Amino acid sequence: MTALITGGSSGMGLEYARQLAGRGYDLIIVSNRQEELDTAAEALRTQFQVNVISRFQDLAVPDAADNLFQWCTQQLLPDVLVNNAGMFFFKEIQTEDLERVQAMVNLHVVTVTRMCVLFGNAMKQRGSGYILNVSSMTARIPAPGITIYSATKAYLKSFGRSFSYELKPYNVSITTVCPAAVATPLYRMSDKTMRLGVRIGLIKTPQWLVKRALHAMFHRRRVISPGFMNVWLPPLIALLPGPLVAFIWKKIK
Repeated sequence: MTALITGGSSGMGLEYARQLAGRGYDLIIVSNRQEELDTAAEALRTQFQVNVISRFQDLAVPDAADNLFQWCTQQLLPDVLVNNAGMFFFKEIQTEDLERVQAMVNLHVVTVTRMCVLFGNAMKQRGSGYILNVSSMTARIPAPGITIYSATKAYLKSFGRSFSYELKPYNVSITTVCPAAVATPLYRMSDKTMRLGVRIGLIKTPQWLVKRALHAMFHRRRVISPGFMNVWLPPLIALLPGPLVAFIWKKIK
């Protein structure tokens, strides 16, 4: 059994790799950070005594999924695919941000869509497989500052839920996980802020989140939104009147 994890060299991706290796899966981990990737691969091999193949690749370019799939057909096609790689920025979008905007759309939308179709079709032919897409609670919170991030995460949630019905007759499942805040380097919070958030329960650890996401995936659930913040924060923000949202954004931008 083999699992492919994108963004598998750090944060939640590395935790997905650890927990899947703990279940006996050999690993293919993909990252655009060579040093982190090499370190993670060696640590996983040593700790879990599983085979680990590392793939250095930028997944934020239009043909990334096709290149990765072609490479896997020559190496090893996975039984589990975890589309975890992501990027984040918080700011008002300017013309000079368009390159980053395009990279985010490529990484969150184009690459994940093509990965699901390409690897999903291979799983269909085999008659089994699991796909896990990482969306976000922000899929339910369109807001200034995270305009592109929340929009792409909303796409992932909608796409994964719809495509899962197409794959179900072939014994292939897609699970979309929509976590709230997780203690990873993605959001670039200070260590002190992150520790405080974890201590009071507003931020969850990668271990907590990944355990629940994998449990949902192996039970073939379509969407999972773990954590108490997923219960109260999106409805609360939805109640805010437009003028108040505009006022808050003016003060913090």
